[in-house]
Amino acid sequence: MELKRTPLEDDHKRLGAKMAPFGGWLMPIEYAGVLTEHRAVREAVGMFDLTHLGKVDVRGEGALAWLQRIVTNDLSELAPGEAQYNLVLTEQGGIVDDLIVYRTGESEYFVVPNAGNTDRILGILEDGAPDGVEIAHRPDLVTIAVQGPAAFDLVTPRFPAAEKLDFMTHAEADFDGAPVLIARSGYTGERGVELFVPDGAAGALWEELLEGGRWLGVEPAGLAARDTLRLEMGYPLHGNDITDQRTPLEALLSWAVAFDKGEFTGKDALLRMKEAGVPARLRGLRMTGRLIPRPHYAVLSGDRQVGETTSGTFSPTLRVGIAMAYLDPDMELGQIVEVDVRGKRGEAEVVRPPFVDASPK
Repeated sequence: MELKRTPLEDDHKRLGAKMAPFGGWLMPIEYAGVLTEHRAVREAVGMFDLTHLGKVDVRGEGALAWLQRIVTNDLSELAPGEAQYNLVLTEQGGIVDDLIVYRTGESEYFVVPNAGNTDRILGILEDGAPDGVEIAHRPDLVTIAVQGPAAFDLVTPRFPAAEKLDFMTHAEADFDGAPVLIARSGYTGERGVELFVPDGAAGALWEELLEGGRWLGVEPAGLAARDTLRLEMGYPLHGNDITDQRTPLEALLSWAVAFDKGEFTGKDALLRMKEAGVPARLRGLRMTGRLIPRPHYAVLSGDRQVGETTSGTFSPTLRVGIAMAYLDPDMELGQIVEVDVRGKRGEAEVVRPPFVDASPK
């Protein structure tokens, strides 16, 4: 299948980006290096091209009722200008995707799924949609994330509305005549925004922000740094830490499930699991030695395998290996286990993420 291309590809190549396939797209993986980009986001400001993320408008008088049957959280709590983390489940309770829903108007919503799941989520939204509910794919939008302690020093001079945004809220703005949605959200744990801008204006905005942020120490950052940043915060990655074979109860995402809002896909399966008992729980592992965990490594307690890692990396902030893993439910926080790293056992402490403290939201 032919890879989709970001309108900012030439900009990335001029910056020396290493490009590689990701979620059906050719995307920048790194520029100056993961450690440099990671540090810039934690200490100053980094800029990401996230155009691979899906973008879908859901509009009409029945939009709220339709979405309520599809996502797990309670969208009725949202006012226009607010956003909410959500899950879409299978009938068996498995996680099809985690996504953010923005309420952009009285009966208007903007849904942002993960890249590899966009077509699947689009199909779920379209299949059986009632009359009067319009589903519109928005591939014309580019997503630029500006993240880090100095993010607002960079963004606010161009978009003053950003300064007044609380976490998980958004506002409309203008960039040289092009409409921009400024969302106070992100996947790094740092302060920042995600900017949704029409593709025709995206190159000029990217260059303006990059040039304007030189004095702040801005760095373009790729998806490799985004992965180390999100893992330090314990944010799950679909396809690794959450899949349609795992439920929100196992992934410790039940806080994003509103059991009392009415019917939604997968609800009955979750209730049955609550009654029967959760078979595994997603936990953090912090290595105590030099070994670096990666996905699909066995986790052991004595001679018994008690789980398997789902994500793992070297933490640039902590300078140790960290991982996420599904563990048997009797594994407690603070317990010491071992991770089989290519035949060598390394001790790790079972912890509750985040692994690091990030900037106040």
